[in-house]
Amino acid sequence: MTLSIAIGIATRGRPAILAETIAELSRQTRAPEAILVCHVDEEDVGDLPARRPDIRFLKAEAGLPKQRNAILEAAREDVVLFLDDDFLAAPSYLEVLGRVLEARPDCVVATGTVIADGAKGPGISVEEGRAILAADIPPPDLLAAAPHFNGYGCNMAFRMAPVRAHRIRVDEALPLYAWYEDIDVTRRLAAYGTILRLAGARGVHLGAKAARTPGLRLGYSQVANPIYLARKGSFPWSHAIPSAARHCAINLVRSIAPEPHVDRWGRFRGNMLALWDLLRGRAHPGRILSL
Repeated sequence: MTLSIAIGIATRGRPAILAETIAELSRQTRAPEAILVCHVDEEDVGDLPARRPDIRFLKAEAGLPKQRNAILEAAREDVVLFLDDDFLAAPSYLEVLGRVLEARPDCVVATGTVIADGAKGPGISVEEGRAILAADIPPPDLLAAAPHFNGYGCNMAFRMAPVRAHRIRVDEALPLYAWYEDIDVTRRLAAYGTILRLAGARGVHLGAKAARTPGLRLGYSQVANPIYLARKGSFPWSHAIPSAARHCAINLVRSIAPEPHVDRWGRFRGNMLALWDLLRGRAHPGRILSL
């Protein structure tokens, strides 16, 4: 049976990059049945609604979980592939995704291979991203898939049958950029099947810095969110504590000579504030809304 696939993109404040990401999807060798874009303000999507009547535009309150949940509610397809608004998918991405999910009915979450990730550095321009895609050499077996711990939020696909049956939603207690929301929701889905990383579903995450969460808030989330998820049961303590400690250490060390694109001192201050709140029993992901 051929599965229907919807692409879901939550966006905020990056209309030019969103337009490039949408344009890149026209190169797919297997077209999606639907593209759903969820935004907050009209400025988020620019003139795309006028130019692309084939796309469904949704509005939601600000925050990645709320916007992704709006997409899950609206989608009628068998699969929803969440892409960040700055993720350039290789032309064969959807074809590979569909074929693997059809061959592996046990797979409830699939995440692709990120061949370059600007989120781990100063970011990648659209032109650089397209050049990286053009130079990429796919693996011999395009349908190769291996078990993976979680889906990566910039490109992760959900089989919608278990999502609907068990009312799985992204946790809206993780506001704004929602650090680790992808781990939480995909680990909860893993209770009903397997998570696979697909070798042949490839792409470039530009890691655009516009509209990102400020350093203080992100630093707070780096500590508060993994602890919250560990208490919730979706993220093992053996992962949560090392994750929080690692980010505290990295932010402290690199604040001495920070990268131009990273507010290391702001992140470290957020880390320390979250630790202080933990000691006082006040730590919660939603606290960043008052910072």
